[in-house]
Amino acid sequence: MDGSVVKYLGERIPRYTSYPTAPHFSPSVGATLYRNWLRALPDEARLSLYLHVPFCRSLCWYCGCHTKVARHRDPIDRYAALIEREIALVSKLAGGRRVVHLHWGGGTPTIVGTGAFLALMSSLKERFTFERDAEIAVEIDPRRLDADMAAALATVGVTRASIGLQTFDPVVQRAVNRVQPLEAVQSCVARLRSAGITALNVDLLYGLPQQTVASCEATVAAALELEPARFSVFGYAHVPAMKRHQALIDAAALPGGEERLEQEGAIGEALVRAGYVRVGLDHYARPGDALARAQAQGRLRRNFQGYTDDPADALIGFGASSIGQLPQGYVQNAAGLREWAQCIEGGDLAAARGIALTREDRLRADIIERLMCDLRADIPAILHRHGFPSGFLDGERLELEALAADGLVRIDGGVIAVPEAARTLVRRIACVFDSYLRPEEGRHAVAV
Repeated sequence: MDGSVVKYLGERIPRYTSYPTAPHFSPSVGATLYRNWLRALPDEARLSLYLHVPFCRSLCWYCGCHTKVARHRDPIDRYAALIEREIALVSKLAGGRRVVHLHWGGGTPTIVGTGAFLALMSSLKERFTFERDAEIAVEIDPRRLDADMAAALATVGVTRASIGLQTFDPVVQRAVNRVQPLEAVQSCVARLRSAGITALNVDLLYGLPQQTVASCEATVAAALELEPARFSVFGYAHVPAMKRHQALIDAAALPGGEERLEQEGAIGEALVRAGYVRVGLDHYARPGDALARAQAQGRLRRNFQGYTDDPADALIGFGASSIGQLPQGYVQNAAGLREWAQCIEGGDLAAARGIALTREDRLRADIIERLMCDLRADIPAILHRHGFPSGFLDGERLELEALAADGLVRIDGGVIAVPEAARTLVRRIACVFDSYLRPEEGRHAVAV
């Protein structure tokens, strides 16, 4: 492997599902400002909704999400009731508007049970106007989906399910506390398809303890038998200082940077050989899938759910820790269950932090999103679109030229493009335009 590439592998860089990224949110954006932002949404605005359910039946040690283990029904039922109250609060400010996308995430969102799931979907559809072709997606733990819940998903019009597969290697599964036999996943897929939910995504991870290139290849081979429409392939981010439960993972068993790169490459090559199109940094889709079409047509976007063809003008989050994106900026609910619940019980929005976007933020966000989605950014055109002078980003030129010398980027008349061979390091190119980044803080995942 070229040493000019290897030197970047261990750098800690954001995943750029937003810009500015979440670590730079502050309490300056709270309930009052969020309320004003919701009120200011145009009547014709298209909405994307996100519901976060922060509960699981067991803890996966690799998890980087805001979630906790729930051993009894009481906290889950209370949470579902409060989500319904939050929906009512938000709808007084932004209700009636068109919804083009809805995503249930977690945690394990189906843990709320069939009754609560049906009730919450009914509440949403009463208060917002769902487009006929709106995508309704839900994340699934294949070990937990029964026939009743699969039927409930179909009843409310779920169109896509994302299955957390991660790995089929039993050694790796035990090392991360997620034992999940192939048979359980096959049964889950069969239940979903029997219920009419045929658009399936599969999530895979590399860089896990005890994981090897061979085990990654074996996992892909088994996963291909499930015939999903899309794959998401993520590198495990080991940040025990931020996620204390990750300290349960044996850090000495984690693969190094070069091996992580080889694992990522092996997974990608296998999926491309199987006929999937690589989308952005870490997604793969069948050529006829909406995500692949969006990339081909220059409509691909990136948000907190990853790559999407979601055309919404605003994203509204419900539940503890959920993040929303409005024209004025980003807003995040209180991450702690108690703090979030206190706000909702008190009849107020639970916004606890966020960031109001400046003109420069919007400029840099545009460049970063185009790089992450298209592997290309026409800098002069983007500067012109945002009303900035042609020389505004001259300060980034030296770093870009250094990356170009190492083969990570090509520069032609102000247009920067990431070669296919450097695709896995596109986050490293994007971070050149991140004026907030402080790499020494160690908050982010390694580059590959």
